[in-house]
Amino acid sequence: MNYKPLNSKKSYLITGAAGFIGYYLSKQLLDSGCKVMGIDNLNDYYDVKLKYDRLSQLESYEKFTFIKGDIAEKELIMRLFEEYKPNIVVNLAAQAGVRYSIENPDVYIQSNIIGFYNVIEACRHYPVDHLLYASSSSVYGANKKVPFEETDFVDHPVSLYASTKKSNELMAQTYSHLYNIPATGLRFFTVYGPLGRPDMAYFGFTDKLFADEEIKIFNNGDFENDLYRDFTYVDDIVEGIQRLLINPPSSKAGEVPHKIFNIGNSSPEKLMVFIKTLEKCLSNSLDRKIEFKKKFEPIKPGDVSATYASTKLLEEAIGFKPKTSIEEGLQRFTNWYCEYYGKI
Repeated sequence: MNYKPLNSKKSYLITGAAGFIGYYLSKQLLDSGCKVMGIDNLNDYYDVKLKYDRLSQLESYEKFTFIKGDIAEKELIMRLFEEYKPNIVVNLAAQAGVRYSIENPDVYIQSNIIGFYNVIEACRHYPVDHLLYASSSSVYGANKKVPFEETDFVDHPVSLYASTKKSNELMAQTYSHLYNIPATGLRFFTVYGPLGRPDMAYFGFTDKLFADEEIKIFNNGDFENDLYRDFTYVDDIVEGIQRLLINPPSSKAGEVPHKIFNIGNSSPEKLMVFIKTLEKCLSNSLDRKIEFKKKFEPIKPGDVSATYASTKLLEEAIGFKPKTSIEEGLQRFTNWYCEYYGKI
């Protein structure tokens, strides 16, 4: 990947550094010679070993400092900002998952609302050059108009997770207005890749294959009106973030220094096409024919029928559009998975 040069004299705070996107972003910054402080509570929402394995690859860097802690602890966050005085903050720590938010709402309020408030309060008291934070394509709810554009109406979320992400955008807008904090919200669209999150469908499907179990597909078996997802490879997400890091919103002409961007592949695929591609990539990795056992079920509460990103604003701002095809991205994932879990 071709990245614009970063200012290695700046210090970066990455929350959720042991997470999927947080790990890749931290590694890219460290490879560019930047000083990175990471914080993560290493919770057990999914396999903690994966988080520790990501973290172990970062801890070999001399310019990496890791703090095990929770962004919901305000005193800790304030102390870290006071001591390290980060120039740029990327808030990726959050409780993820649409369906899990229905079962465990408390953790979403703690991490996604209180945690984000603590981070943006710290940015107020210890001014930063730029705050970037993770939003989500889920804020678009059940919008029928596609592709989703940043100017679309997003006041009808269909999950608590989506509500917390929309709340983050509103809080950032307010703080940018009141305290002139340059802030950028990133609406991610179904991020996937090696070392990814095991709670994501593509990863869970692969787990089921090796456990000789059937996969559940929540589309009622309706292939004509199948679910569409804008699958975005993690390298594309990181390149988009990296380019935005050095392009903070301006407050000139009285504008509020707050922007929101979609980061998606802008090329949605039917869920069944994605599954067939995953089967093909696993077949390549294992050198044998792979086919999942499938069970079709009704769509789950909080799920939406389609996600589809317009990336026009992102292209205009930084001259970049995600480009990795699902064939290429899934092949990298299955090669990694089979090696990591000793399947080949």
